[in-house]
Amino acid sequence: MMVKLHQFCIMSAPTTAQYAAIEALKNGDDDIVEMRGEYDMRRRFVVGSLNKMGLTCFNPEGAFYCFPCIKSTGLSSEEFCTRLLHSKHVALVPGSAFGDCGEGYVRLSYSYSIKHLTRAMELIKEFLKELQDESNS
Repeated sequence: MMVKLHQFCIMSAPTTAQYAAIEALKNGDDDIVEMRGEYDMRRRFVVGSLNKMGLTCFNPEGAFYCFPCIKSTGLSSEEFCTRLLHSKHVALVPGSAFGDCGEGYVRLSYSYSIKHLTRAMELIKEFLKELQDESNS
């Protein structure tokens, strides 16, 4: 039974999604404008925050992800993400998941609410301070 259900879910778009797409195409232009502004504000906030923390980050132009450099921490991208998750409960994706060239970077989505992003930036800043204190000991 589950195999049949799975097959029908992945073989074509569900009817409800098709109706939602029609509605979005007919009446969604205002929402697009609003969300474009929201994502731009979130992107500027996150990129600015990361750069202020010393995690160099270029300005993404085609996605809602940032890819800051974490090489200054001395940690691998895997170790950085694991330690951040365990100590601050902030989940990022190790750059190594995107191949060898991604090592030394992490991927961070800014598609969350500004409230969540603000808190995540605070926690990442705390984490970086703890790493610095750790290396100075």
